[in-house]
Amino acid sequence: MTLTKETFTGIWAGLPVGWTADDQFDEKIYRGDVARCCRIGAAGVYTGGTSGEFYAMEFDEFQAVARATVEECHANETPSMIGCTSTCTRSAVRRAEFAARIGADAVQVALPFWMTVDDKEVVGFFKEVADAAGDAALSVYETNRAKKVLTFDQHRAIKDAISSYLMVKANEGPGCTPEGCKAMSEFVNVFVSEELLTKLGRAGAMGSCSSLIYYNPRLMLRLWSNVVNQRWDEAERDCHDIGRLFDFFNRHFAQRGFEDAAFDKMGGVAGGFLKTSLKGRGPYPSATEHDVEALRSWYSQHWPEMLNCGEQYDQPHCVVTTRRPVRHRKPATSAP
Repeated sequence: MTLTKETFTGIWAGLPVGWTADDQFDEKIYRGDVARCCRIGAAGVYTGGTSGEFYAMEFDEFQAVARATVEECHANETPSMIGCTSTCTRSAVRRAEFAARIGADAVQVALPFWMTVDDKEVVGFFKEVADAAGDAALSVYETNRAKKVLTFDQHRAIKDAISSYLMVKANEGPGCTPEGCKAMSEFVNVFVSEELLTKLGRAGAMGSCSSLIYYNPRLMLRLWSNVVNQRWDEAERDCHDIGRLFDFFNRHFAQRGFEDAAFDKMGGVAGGFLKTSLKGRGPYPSATEHDVEALRSWYSQHWPEMLNCGEQYDQPHCVVTTRRPVRHRKPATSAP
């Protein structure tokens, strides 16, 4: 699919990667999770963000995960996005080139994160990655893990240099404020965290790179429908409950060093939708079955809607939203 500013919108599932007990890519389980996200009506599926543990993969593993993502998305008529963040330009470019060869519809990249990138290098870095990605749309991953938060003027300069820059995942920076989101939306689609969709949807936010869509698909698709149709009171109720969930996570798990992948595997498994293992790549901690049960107990007391979310989606024909058929970018004739 050739994504445009008009179509690069909605709730995209940012999937964690499944690992086997002996620390290998569990391709069968992962492909199943991708397909399930497609079938429930996610606007797109991507991997290679923090939940996808890009920072803990060798290049051959990146290739296997990227290929599985693109193939399953395209088989299920859903756009795909591959995260290409790395520690240097050459490595990010290499990943973007591979994503383009296998037909990814978009690539997402943050600034290299080991050393702070100088201001004068920012636009050039994104330009090299975008050139490597060819016709694929570019998404900028704005995160404080990159040690630099881009300014509004820098985002504007990136857009001036790169016409394919269509979306920013605004975990930090000007896109996270109503004023900044409104201004940036004039030239790029701003995706925000789920609990901010009401606040920033009013300011022009156009979607979310979401984990909660596989915690509970009905919740996130309902929330997005309410945002699109400006049913703000209904949307606010869901955003309030999401905020309570995130508070619970911070109180009970953050002190154990949990990061995105641990939270999201736990959340996807607790609701019954994801089939992935809980295992993450060390040295970062993984959630346990005991943690899943603790989350389910909290759900039972505070948010029962989040329980047993997978049962209704077990059949391959089950789709909960209507989506137009999409035409994807074709992979190159050879993709090593």
